[in-house]
Amino acid sequence: MNTEVKGRVLVAMSGGIDSSVAAVLLHEQGYEVVGMTMKTWDYASAGGSKKETGCCSLDSINDARDIAVTLGFPHYIIDIRDEFGDFVIDNFTDEYLAGRTPNPCVLCNTHIKWDALLRRADQLGCQYIATGHYANIRKDEETGRFVVSKGLDENKDQSYALWGVSQESLSRTLFPLGGMRKTEIYDEARRRGFTELVNKPESYEICFIPDNDYRGFLRRRVPGLEARVAGGNFVTKNGRVIGKHEGYPFYTIGQRKGLGVALGYPAFVLEIRPDTNEVVLGNYDELASTATVVGKLNMGKLANLTGLGLVPAVVKVRYNHDGSPAFLEEVDGKIRVYFEEPVHAITPGQAAVFYDGQDVLGGGWIERHVIGEIPLPFAAPATAGH
Repeated sequence: MNTEVKGRVLVAMSGGIDSSVAAVLLHEQGYEVVGMTMKTWDYASAGGSKKETGCCSLDSINDARDIAVTLGFPHYIIDIRDEFGDFVIDNFTDEYLAGRTPNPCVLCNTHIKWDALLRRADQLGCQYIATGHYANIRKDEETGRFVVSKGLDENKDQSYALWGVSQESLSRTLFPLGGMRKTEIYDEARRRGFTELVNKPESYEICFIPDNDYRGFLRRRVPGLEARVAGGNFVTKNGRVIGKHEGYPFYTIGQRKGLGVALGYPAFVLEIRPDTNEVVLGNYDELASTATVVGKLNMGKLANLTGLGLVPAVVKVRYNHDGSPAFLEEVDGKIRVYFEEPVHAITPGQAAVFYDGQDVLGGGWIERHVIGEIPLPFAAPATAGH
C-alpha cells in the first residue's frame, strides 16, 4: 500500500453502510485510513419513546469499530455532544419558536461536523477528511474554487446538504461514493463479506429525535411551552378566525394533516405568525410563491453574484424538491430568487440551494417567501434555467 502517494485520511464513520464502504474503498485505494465516530447526542436526555438507534448509538459505534479492526486501521470516538447541543439543538428550538422550520442536518454539516473533523485531522496528522455522502467535488482550474456537484445516483444525491461547507474545508474533503450508485454500495459490501451492513436498516430521522416527534421534543425541551402557546387562532389570509390551534411552533408551512379544522376544502398552512400566535390557512393554490429572499449565503462555484445581473439557475427549496428554474439577483448581501413558475410551500428556515447544471452555485437560508403572483423584474429568455 503506497501511503506516501495517497496520504492519510480521517473518515467520518457512523456505523452505517455508506460511511463504512467509503472507509473500505479508501483503504483499498492506498490511503492511510483513520476512522472516527462522532457522539453528537445523548438519547437518555431526549426523553423520546424510541430506543437508541442511528448514528450515535452504541451499536453503531461498535459497528464502525468492527470495520476498522477487520481492516487493521485505527478508530477513535469523539464526544461532541456539548458543541453539537449548544449550536444545533439550541438553533433547532429557537427556529421553531421564531415561527421557522429548521434544517439541523445542514447546520450540523456546516458548523459542527466538518470543523470537528478538521480539528482532529490536524491533531492526527491527516491531510484529508472523508465522508460517505453521495456528492462529488473538484477544483475549478480557472477560478481555483472547490465545486460540489451532484452524486451519480440522483436518487441518493446529498449535494443539497453540503452547500454550507466552506472552501477551506472542501479543499481537504474526499467523497469516495460520489461516482457510485446505492446498488453498487451494497454490492461492494457483499463482495467483502460485510453482510450485516447490507441488512442493517437505514436511519432517516433527525439524530436527536429518534422517535421523529419534533413536537414532543419541543415540549420536553421548553418547559411550559404548551401552556404558553395553546389556544391561538387559525385564520385566513384576510384575518378571519376559523378555529383554534395547539400553538404556532407545532406547525410547518405546507402542513395539511393534523390541523383539526374542516373548511370544506383541503387546507394547508400558509404562514406562521409567532408574534400573534396565529397560523394562516388556505388552499393549495394560495401556498404558491413566485419569489423568495435567501440570506446567510455560502457561495460555491462562484464567489458571489455581484455585477452579474440576473443569473439563471435551478433552485431547490427543500431536500426532496426536484428544483425549479429561476433567476438569481444579489442585492445587499442577500439573493432574491425569482421563479419562472410558482413553487409551493417555500419555508423560512429551510435552505435554498442554487444549481448550475450538476454544480452547486451556492446556497443560503430562506428568510421569507412571497405568496401570490408578482411580476418578474425581467423578460425571461426562452432558455432560462437550462
